[in-house]
Amino acid sequence: MSAVPSTMKAMLLTGHGGLDRLVYSDVETPRPEKGEVLIKVGACGLNNTDINTRTAWYSKANDTALGEGAKEGFAETDDADSTWGAGAITFPRIQGADAVGEIVAVGAGVSDARIGERVMVDPWLLGHGDWQNPVNSGYFGSECDGGFAQFTKVREASAIKVTSELSDVELATFACAYTTAENLVQRTAPRPGETVVITGASGGVGSAAIQLCRLRGCKVIAVASVSKADVLLDLGAAHVIERSTENLEAEIRHVAGGPVDIALDVVGGDRFMPLINALRQGGRYSTSGCIGGQFAQFDLRQLVYKDLQLTGATICPPGTMHRVVGMIETGVLKPLLAAIYKLEDLAEAQEAFIRKSHLGNIVVTPCDTSVGTHEGTPT
Repeated sequence: MSAVPSTMKAMLLTGHGGLDRLVYSDVETPRPEKGEVLIKVGACGLNNTDINTRTAWYSKANDTALGEGAKEGFAETDDADSTWGAGAITFPRIQGADAVGEIVAVGAGVSDARIGERVMVDPWLLGHGDWQNPVNSGYFGSECDGGFAQFTKVREASAIKVTSELSDVELATFACAYTTAENLVQRTAPRPGETVVITGASGGVGSAAIQLCRLRGCKVIAVASVSKADVLLDLGAAHVIERSTENLEAEIRHVAGGPVDIALDVVGGDRFMPLINALRQGGRYSTSGCIGGQFAQFDLRQLVYKDLQLTGATICPPGTMHRVVGMIETGVLKPLLAAIYKLEDLAEAQEAFIRKSHLGNIVVTPCDTSVGTHEGTPT
């Protein structure tokens, strides 16, 4: 630990609420304990989890759509029911799930040979036994401090070595979005030749799902702003439907030439029922988010008489991140870097994230890097 400073810069989430709850501060540099490694962070990506946790949007006491309180927080929440796992969070907390960097120190029981490795953090900290029980399955940057800092620590198994020519900021676009998308896709078990419709297709999870479905030989229909169509078509989408289309079901059926096999949804709200209606007999629907609204009307006859399969997709099974890293190393996944901000400008980065005008992922870098704030372009 001699080469590691005793203090570091970090962005602290000091409580539930608005962007003013993010405080850039000097804190003690973490020290790796038994079985842990210390990582010098090169970059860390933003995700909906950061916003949802800060605002306590996860709380069942809140009945407001995310967009309406993403900056200032929500009036109706319950601090004891404020995280993805319906538990409480300890403040101050360093958020940030998508950390990429270099191992600079190790704790007892970890080989010194790991020092110097370039790693990506697997954000799912799965426990032994029933890993689908939230009590046993923490999330990096939620149940423990994450990557919005100059240094972070994590158990050795969660620091996955990566060999890639991609930059740290490019690698920081993958972890949360692609593990979420891989889990979302896996839940519907797509087969070659099937047609998949994906909402929120220009976001991190949606754009990842396009690539992952194409790798499985599926035809993809993307729902997003048509201003982003060129990039989505380049990723592998066969068609792009304007997200504000009034009759979404009819447009899906039109471009698909009939009902579709699978719907992958991160939007929810009033987009939910048109997706269900567009599914074929025995079709599959899976969701990993509801940024467009957490409540939806549902005609149960569609579920019953069409023999549909509906699933949620949150906790990723063991091995998901290893598969993603393997695909990164072979070059079959393309990073979509929307913008880069300095860590000290995280509140500004979150404002850009909340606007949802970007394509791909927004990333922050620690203050000791030479990368400045700028609006990026897809890589």
